[in-house]
Amino acid sequence: MANLFPRSSGILLHPTSLAGPYGIGDLGPAAYEFLDFLEAAGQSLWQVLPLGPTGYGDSPYQCFSAFAGNPLLISLDALAEHGLLDPDDLDQATLPSTSTVDFPSVIAAKTRALNSAAKRFKDSPEFDQFCKQQQSWLADFALFMALKEEFGMAPWQDWPAPLRSREPKALTEFRKTHADRIRAHTFFQYAFFTQWTRLRTEANRRGIRLMGDIPIYAAGDSSDVWAQPELWQLRPDGHPTQMAGVPPDYFSATGQLWGNPIYDWHAHSAIDYTWWVARFRATFALFDLVRLDHFRGFQAYWQVPYGEETAQNGTWIEGPGAALFEVVERVLGPLALVAENLGVITPQVEAIRHRFNFPGMAVLQFAFGSDPQSKDFLPHNYPRELVAYSGTHDNDTTIGWWTSSGTSDSTRTAEDIAKERQFALDYLGVDGKEMNWSFIRALMGSVADTVIFPIQDVLGLGSEARMNVPATLGRNWKFRLLPGQLADANAVRLSQFAANYDRLPR
Repeated sequence: MANLFPRSSGILLHPTSLAGPYGIGDLGPAAYEFLDFLEAAGQSLWQVLPLGPTGYGDSPYQCFSAFAGNPLLISLDALAEHGLLDPDDLDQATLPSTSTVDFPSVIAAKTRALNSAAKRFKDSPEFDQFCKQQQSWLADFALFMALKEEFGMAPWQDWPAPLRSREPKALTEFRKTHADRIRAHTFFQYAFFTQWTRLRTEANRRGIRLMGDIPIYAAGDSSDVWAQPELWQLRPDGHPTQMAGVPPDYFSATGQLWGNPIYDWHAHSAIDYTWWVARFRATFALFDLVRLDHFRGFQAYWQVPYGEETAQNGTWIEGPGAALFEVVERVLGPLALVAENLGVITPQVEAIRHRFNFPGMAVLQFAFGSDPQSKDFLPHNYPRELVAYSGTHDNDTTIGWWTSSGTSDSTRTAEDIAKERQFALDYLGVDGKEMNWSFIRALMGSVADTVIFPIQDVLGLGSEARMNVPATLGRNWKFRLLPGQLADANAVRLSQFAANYDRLPR
């Protein structure tokens, strides 16, 4: 079997963070310019966050579908090239170039442009074929989104009972009276997947593989839960009986209460995990590699009673374990999965990971603390079968971490911070002036097969550029590059490291 994880390096950058004229990054010219940067930098991986249509908090981990793409990522320039938008449409959608995404303004402007394109779009054999290939989820999703629009984007649990409970007569009537809106959402998905496939093809042509992300949980307000409620633990009104989250940890003293409904794993097992097989199949149709979020939750997960305000009063419950992955691999073959095994990981979790040869993760920011687990994140302790990061989307940037005197998501004392900093200086043998590049070089030179750096670390940005602060709302998921911010000098430096440490694309 071919090595699914050859020695390589890459960049973590969500497409929404790309530069561009429409207030949010998309799959248009800036995405291809980023491929230029990766190629010049000798990088062979581009990792993104989940690409689904974002809901609560604009989070890519709270999507209206586990299968659909985010219409906000559709390139308006590409639609104009196909005659679906005119210059006036593009002008009206243009927003100032800033270092953050103004989601309300973007949603309003881009939705207006996408609706114009949908009205001009004519059916084609390619469109018909797409609808046929994606019929297992597409019809329910387009209907779901049209219903959400009809009810002011309210959660499906708040819809009128006949539609909430999917009474056939009510759904048939709605399909008749809202056919145009259902078709528009079907077109948005066609446009997204067409553009993404083109981008992936070009990336692969350049020797760059795309790495995606599967959130362990589906959003409660999603077409998945609405269409198949029997696969989740729900009350009669559609709200969860138990909520997902994690107990208190490095990121939050009260834990993280995600609020997603918990799977009914007995129901999934009874249908031989067909929903999960379909989810993995759809994800690997988009990506070459996939990070599986919160891997430990498949062995045992933290559930919190509905109505709790924090994740503190939860309970560990046994998950499906190896049975799920046995079925998925039997159907799809060996999986190029990276197991996100950060946090408190038990031997049982690691046994499952090793059984299926899924590489784990290490984060260099975690390596210098006093916690006994910290030593596992030191490069001299890495196994080769590992994906090592300077930081992830949930971490502060390396510069932010290095210069911080303590942040709200950390329990480190001033003394702890001082000890961490001194250990980092001693371990890396540096003076601390370019800590982001010291981290990058240490990982590049490690034995870990795969190393990945958030673009913020390549650019040496501070805490203002952080992508997400777990267990908080408001500032998250908004980071954007400015035009011209990807300097050639950074590409040259990365390329030199990739050459020196045998990580150039093969």
